[in-house]
Amino acid sequence: MRGFRVGSAFGIPVRLNWTFLIVLPLFAVFIAWDIAELVVVINQLFGATMDPDQLTGGNLQWVLGLASALGLFTGVLLHEFGHSLVALRYGYEIDSITLWLLGGVASFTEFPENWRHELVIAIAGPVVSVLLGVGSYVAFISLPPSVDAVRFVFGYLAILNIVLAAFNLLPGFPMDGGRILRALLARTQPHAKATQQAAAVGKVFAFGLGLLGLFTNWFLIVLAFFIYIAASGEAQQTTIKAAFEDITVSDVMTSEENLETVSEETTISDLLARMFTERHIGYPVMRNGDLVGMVTLDDAGAIEEVERDAYRVEDVMSTEPHTTSPDADAMTAFQQMQQNGVGRLPVVNDAGDLVGIISRTDMMRAFNVIQSGGSPRMLQSHGASEARELAQ
Repeated sequence: MRGFRVGSAFGIPVRLNWTFLIVLPLFAVFIAWDIAELVVVINQLFGATMDPDQLTGGNLQWVLGLASALGLFTGVLLHEFGHSLVALRYGYEIDSITLWLLGGVASFTEFPENWRHELVIAIAGPVVSVLLGVGSYVAFISLPPSVDAVRFVFGYLAILNIVLAAFNLLPGFPMDGGRILRALLARTQPHAKATQQAAAVGKVFAFGLGLLGLFTNWFLIVLAFFIYIAASGEAQQTTIKAAFEDITVSDVMTSEENLETVSEETTISDLLARMFTERHIGYPVMRNGDLVGMVTLDDAGAIEEVERDAYRVEDVMSTEPHTTSPDADAMTAFQQMQQNGVGRLPVVNDAGDLVGIISRTDMMRAFNVIQSGGSPRMLQSHGASEARELAQ
């Protein structure tokens, strides 16, 4: 979930995704168009007597639409802070909170696997939304009729925050309700299995929500798509993490004796020829036995064909490659690859010597072995040709 940083609170960066800049004015316009109908709803629910005509004249309705939209997303932001602050209390690190098309996302560095922690963290967000709803209602009934414009905003936010809390409690994993369900399932079974079950429920929920959206609101279809994809992705991630429990980088990596490297002096033309014949798309770059960089197919491919004999590896390589250690968790290395957008990591020991390389292909091959009932250590007994294939 990419976005640009706009500030921070409690040490947690707050970001805005570009889609938020689209959805905020759209919400403001939709609310402004519906103010007359919304006033009727608020009057009926709260026994008020606001006059719709007084709130729809001139530019007032557009001001109220913008104020209500800003208040709504402020509530979404505080909802995410509810999750995040409780998570911090339990010792979990929060990478950021991002506002985007479908609301807000608190990005955890690592999701809790303790079911009690996850249960409390998941509940915290809806609790904040309920408190905001109650607070908005108190403000609504406390203000005099002479400021009905302000009362409208609080009345709208009172309803929307309660609706937000209720909706989030539905079992659409990875929504709050789905995480509550997973936490309850994880009381009596492994976390990975509970995730699979909660994700299955979430997919069914997403399918139903999408069908409802076909007949009511396109926004529900978008939300259903997000829930389905997110449920599938987190279930897959959790399955992989469980499979690689207690597996280290040294168990999976292509070791030094089977490792292919290149020198800085290699021309781009020769590098591409080696990539074709050896079926590698990334090489450690060595100088006098020391690792000085990484070069990939993307680096080489950026050079025009007519200039490839003139350029050398040192001209295009990454001089500060991300690395890992042989004792690191294999899953941690995989996450490091994802976070940094790279396909492989050189493996270096405490002395800084290159002892191997681990790639996404290595991880996937090891995962297939584990799923078949074997051990990734079996990969170490494969011949050099197989090891070269794994290093792609």
